[in-house]
Amino acid sequence: MTEDVKEKAQAAAVASVGAGVGGAGGASVGVLELAAQGVATGLLAGVVIGAGAAAGAGIAYGIYRLLKGRKPRSEPTG
Repeated sequence: MTEDVKEKAQAAAVASVGAGVGGAGGASVGVLELAAQGVATGLLAGVVIGAGAAAGAGIAYGIYRLLKGRKPRSEPTG
């Protein structure tokens, strides 16, 4: 596997984990709040879960790129 393929696979894995976490967050917070108010529909619940998944994937990918771009500190010699 080339380095480019490895990096793409790592980025995809990070984004998918973020999407899972975001989807769960969207489901637990948004849908439960809407259901408590009695206005939750199937379509609205899907939109809230999808928005949470998209936000989670974007945030996770952004953090991955931020951390991936940092250079490791070199140990002082001498």
